[in-house]
Amino acid sequence: MTIDWTHFTPWASLSGGILLGIAAAAFVLLNGRILGISGIVGGLLKPRMGDLGWRVAFIAGMLAAPFLYAAVAGPVAARIDAGWGAVIIAGLLVGIGTRYGAGCTSGHGVCGLSRLSPRSLAATLAFMGAGFVIVFLLRHVFA
Repeated sequence: MTIDWTHFTPWASLSGGILLGIAAAAFVLLNGRILGISGIVGGLLKPRMGDLGWRVAFIAGMLAAPFLYAAVAGPVAARIDAGWGAVIIAGLLVGIGTRYGAGCTSGHGVCGLSRLSPRSLAATLAFMGAGFVIVFLLRHVFA
C-alpha cells in the first residue's frame, strides 16, 4: 500500500474535524439537540410547530457551503469512482441504515461517541466495520 502524498491532507482534515466538533458542541449547548443530519432532515417530514425554521436554515446552510467555498477558494473538481447505479444504491442503503440504526454517522460517530453513548459506539463500530468490509470486497475480491 502506498500513500498518495498529493492528496494527503492531514492539516485540512484536522481543521475540519475541529470545526465539526465545535459545531456539534455549540449545537447541543445552544439548542439541546444532537447534530445528526438524518434527524434534522427527518424532522422536516413531520414538522412540529416552531421546529421548521431552524431545520430549513440548517439544510440551506449545508447546501450553500460548497458554493461559498467555491466562490472563495475556486472550484473543486468532484471525482466519484462509481457509476450512477452504485451511487443510487449506496444512497438508499445509507438511508435504510440510518432508519434501522436510529441515526446517522454524524449523530452516532460525532455526537454520540462524544457523549460516551454505548448505543452510538455499537452503531459506529457496525457502520465503520461494514464500510471496511465493502471497500475490501469491491477493491480486492470483485475488482
